[in-house]
Amino acid sequence: MIDVDEMQQRLREFADARDWEKYHSPKNLVMAMSVEMAELMEHFQWMTEQQSLDLDTKTREKVALEMADVLIYLVRMADRCGIDLDHAVEKKLLLNGQKYPVVK
Repeated sequence: MIDVDEMQQRLREFADARDWEKYHSPKNLVMAMSVEMAELMEHFQWMTEQQSLDLDTKTREKVALEMADVLIYLVRMADRCGIDLDHAVEKKLLLNGQKYPVVK
């Protein structure tokens, strides 16, 4: 399980050690995240649905690293915006559960 608070701290320390804080505005982070999402999408661009489910080892590793980039920027953005991602996810799941109830 991902410990978001620990990840935020590690990423904050990583950015601080490199004097990157000045570049990590929410605007810059969301733009960087968008670029990383495009790089992630590129791996799936011409695949069929089934191919996207059955990635070879090399592609899976590349996809994993792009996903990590997206997550890193998202966590940094939440940190810089003062947003508790754990709380936001719990709230969103509750709202989605109300909006899309299980129909039996």
